[in-house]
Amino acid sequence: MPPQSIRRLTNYLYQHLKRQVILRDIMTAFHHLIRFEAAEEEGIFFADLGPGADGPPRIGESIAAYSTIGDLLDKRDSKTAVIQRLLAPLPRDDIPIYCVGLNYYSHAKEARLTIPSYPPLWTKPTAALAQPNEDIQVNDFCAQSLLDYEGELVVVTSKECKDITENEAKDYILGYTVGNDISCRKFQRQSNSGGQFFYAKAFDKFAPIGPTLISPEAFAALPSAQVVTKVNGQIRQTADLKNDMIFSPAKILSHMSQGTTIPAGTAIMTGTAAGVGVFLQPAAFLNHGDIVEISMDKVGTLRNKFHFQISRTTQIIVFLQHTIIGFITMWLSLG
Repeated sequence: MPPQSIRRLTNYLYQHLKRQVILRDIMTAFHHLIRFEAAEEEGIFFADLGPGADGPPRIGESIAAYSTIGDLLDKRDSKTAVIQRLLAPLPRDDIPIYCVGLNYYSHAKEARLTIPSYPPLWTKPTAALAQPNEDIQVNDFCAQSLLDYEGELVVVTSKECKDITENEAKDYILGYTVGNDISCRKFQRQSNSGGQFFYAKAFDKFAPIGPTLISPEAFAALPSAQVVTKVNGQIRQTADLKNDMIFSPAKILSHMSQGTTIPAGTAIMTGTAAGVGVFLQPAAFLNHGDIVEISMDKVGTLRNKFHFQISRTTQIIVFLQHTIIGFITMWLSLG
């Protein structure tokens, strides 16, 4: 075999093996995971904040860091690094993000939709991932498409799975964090997209996730399992994970895996509770400069500011669009 072919084969086998073993038994080796860029070191690092952590560390803080998940697992080759920028706490960012719709009784009620027998699923592409504290750049097209937030619990898988049962699924969950399933409501309308949600939610940076990933043990120990979403400091959503969620993370992962290989490190956005902007009275869509904060105990707060890259003319169009829709929804609610 030619040397070039041998190198290609070796690289393929290495990458395949890496994907299979990168998360081996990591559930026994971390409590509170972060992923970050360092101030004086090139590359991306991982760190375990330990069982006593409550949210993310401060920017500028020094911490024992590892270059790979494998190194963290083996407690090998650690170095002291200064945190410069927190990243989405995912073992990998080169695979699609799974999303679930209509997974809270309260949201089904506000949307006046029938609860489905199975969790509705779609994916976001890898370019949709956004980091904690990253400004979300919104182009002219999306700014005019009724931009909305969805605060959600996010589950991350620990190892590759396929055809697993609900009882088995818990052994494939690496940890929990929070995310924002940003959506352009215009393209969720039946008349615009035939009831398909992918296009409305797949734009660049439409999936902020973070800031930390807590272990299943830490998640189970939470005294109050809630995800709280604020817009400009005002509480819009309070998701009761124990009493309002329809399909559990284990049920979702089991359903996803039927006939489908789910890679290790896959992030799953598990649905949103009542309080999204489109169903408020009056409707309240996101605007330029809005700040969305999504919080959960121990995980911390995912904060993102929205920056509309639009002309003055488009700003007026968006303002009128939001005002008219808000007036219509309020008038209909009174009727």
